Amino acid sequence: MYSFDLTDEQRMLTETVQRFASRNMRAVYREADDNGAIPDDVISTGWDLGLIPSAIPDQYGGFGALSAVTGALFAEELGWGDVATSLHLLTPSLVTTPLLLCGTDEQKATYLPRFCEATFCPATAALIEPRIQFDPNDLKTTATRDGDTYVLNGVKAFVPLADRADLMLVYAAEDGKTQAFLVDAPIAGLTIGAREKTMGLSALSMYRVTLKDVRVPASNRLGGEQGCKFGNLLNHTNVAMSALAVGQARAAYDYAREYAKEREAFGEPIASRQAIAFILANMAIEIDATRLMTWEAAWKLDQGQDATRDAYLARMQADQMVLNVTDGAVQVLGGHGYVKEHPVEMWLRNGRGFGTLTGLAMV
Repeated sequence: MYSFDLTDEQRMLTETVQRFASRNMRAVYREADDNGAIPDDVISTGWDLGLIPSAIPDQYGGFGALSAVTGALFAEELGWGDVATSLHLLTPSLVTTPLLLCGTDEQKATYLPRFCEATFCPATAALIEPRIQFDPNDLKTTATRDGDTYVLNGVKAFVPLADRADLMLVYAAEDGKTQAFLVDAPIAGLTIGAREKTMGLSALSMYRVTLKDVRVPASNRLGGEQGCKFGNLLNHTNVAMSALAVGQARAAYDYAREYAKEREAFGEPIASRQAIAFILANMAIEIDATRLMTWEAAWKLDQGQDATRDAYLARMQADQMVLNVTDGAVQVLGGHGYVKEHPVEMWLRNGRGFGTLTGLAMV
């Protein structure tokens, strides 16, 4: 069974990310949401933490190894700071984690070193498609073998940082099964459309991407001839998104709890009112329960066990939990929760997106 004790390295990393979230992410999250852009210096500072290289072995220029538990720990702290900035910083992991899990030796040697450089590496992945009842196991984007190349056709939605990415991992159906293909950009047939307009996560740039007869070498099929185990990749993204949801919910809970202690009505703090106390208690229960589910799924991934059920249930719980908790925070603040003077309205908008944005983070 997994342990609740952090290693010295995990504790140091978690504390470092928490300081960054508090000092840097929280300083600009409202400005970034209003302006639709994250300041470059915040991204640069976040990249300097080495979160991506810490999962890459030293033979490729990194200084660690992939760990879903460690990833879940720092993803929660990032989510507490700001989810949009977190997703921006974690977008390169949408390529590095699949490479580490499924890539051939040649693919790892070719691509992983670029993620260990001093500046942010704008690589991304394209999974979601713009259709009702999207199913990642039933993609409409296709990959057709043609000699020594694959031909990719389809439309993708909510692709983060697509406008600046020089490498894109495109998921497509090959003979009815979801596989992934490394696409170096720019390339003929790949078109970046308009920026997506979303209810929340306004600071994160996401785009519609069209692939029309995009040809890539057969060697760029993730995993080579063996391909990739997409289910395992989906498990990792479910754990990452669950951890981010816990962080976002924890931020909303912390803010609502402190507000309830300080806000007085009829001569006493509103936290002493039973209705408010019950809302806060339920928020805390849901957060802790979801965190434990996320940790267990992450632990099973690290142990090489089948974590499909655990990761899926953690994600389903997290999607509903973060919506409940952020909405609860708005309720605790009453009318103040609806105005931009307080961040809970933004967190509610962000929380609403977790249920639809599959594949935006991976640890």
